[in-house]
Amino acid sequence: MATRKVTVTIPEDLLDEIRAEAAERGLSAYVAEALRFKRDRDRLREFVDWLQEEHGPVTDDEHAEALEALADLDAEHERRHATAKRNAGEAA
Repeated sequence: MATRKVTVTIPEDLLDEIRAEAAERGLSAYVAEALRFKRDRDRLREFVDWLQEEHGPVTDDEHAEALEALADLDAEHERRHATAKRNAGEAA
């Protein structure tokens, strides 16, 4: 994948935190990942806005149902993560 060097201005305290966080991945990889994440969130927001224009706003019941589904997904993710971690410990 082609890359291009750019110059950006970042608050010093944030840069220090990011460098500590990025460590092995490197600052460029960390920033690229953050920008991709932000771009994807912006696109998702545009999609949600379009859906609400087409179908109306989300009701309180629909919102509660979505939050419950997300909680279920989070719980399943945690369960799988714990199982994988436990299995990795047994294999060692």
